[in-house]
Amino acid sequence: MPDTTIKELLEAGAHFGHQTSRWDPRMKKYIFTKRNGIHIIDLERTSVMLSKAKDFVRQLVADGGTLLFVGTKKQAQEAIEAEARRCGMPYVNQRWIGGILTNFTTIQDRIDYLVRLEDQRVRGEFTRLPKKEALKLEEEIVRLNRQLGGIKEMTRLPTALFIIDTVKEKIALAEAKRMGIPIVAVADTNSNPNEIDYPVPANDDAIRAVKLVCSKMADAVSEGKAILTPPITEKEPELAAGEAAIPSAGVAQPVTSAPQGQG
Repeated sequence: MPDTTIKELLEAGAHFGHQTSRWDPRMKKYIFTKRNGIHIIDLERTSVMLSKAKDFVRQLVADGGTLLFVGTKKQAQEAIEAEARRCGMPYVNQRWIGGILTNFTTIQDRIDYLVRLEDQRVRGEFTRLPKKEALKLEEEIVRLNRQLGGIKEMTRLPTALFIIDTVKEKIALAEAKRMGIPIVAVADTNSNPNEIDYPVPANDDAIRAVKLVCSKMADAVSEGKAILTPPITEKEPELAAGEAAIPSAGVAQPVTSAPQGQG
């Protein structure tokens, strides 16, 4: 049963689509009606699709996967960072750098360089440099953190992407599809839902609607972490009182000879 109510979605303005002239006909099944030249999204479908997306994310995280939050448009930047941080997942809320998924090794090299610079700063090595050079390195740290800070802890490719506005994030979408990475995304009326594995039909321009969907994805991640299966470790069975331990296979045991009778 969907846990996001129609009322929540309505209050967030999730039902407002784009102007009818800017629609993608493939979104037709998610559109309820049109009003004053604007498409109105069917929030009953939104509620159901959001629930399916949450189920997918919850299970993905429960199986040890990671979800990369992506949203670089102004309306999404704050919510993407806040909710990704809240659930401990990587995020991109500034410009998507080409190759984050398809050239991950090179991106990792840039992240390693950033981490080395930050370590040098912490150790006080910048204080031994000329002032101009130290300032240049400080600016480099700020620049790299702005570009890569959200994925600094991402040591492997994400298991799935969560995207706000697939039209704007077309490069991220294309890279994910090329790498076979599933996509969860907010699909506004100008989107192509066929490109998305788990589309959530909703307004991707209203800050409140974006924040609502981001928070639901973060909730699903947190729920998945709560049921994350811990690694199985073998444990020696406890012995009952007076029960002798069974020698481990291949381990030599000391030999004790029975006392011999006196002749």
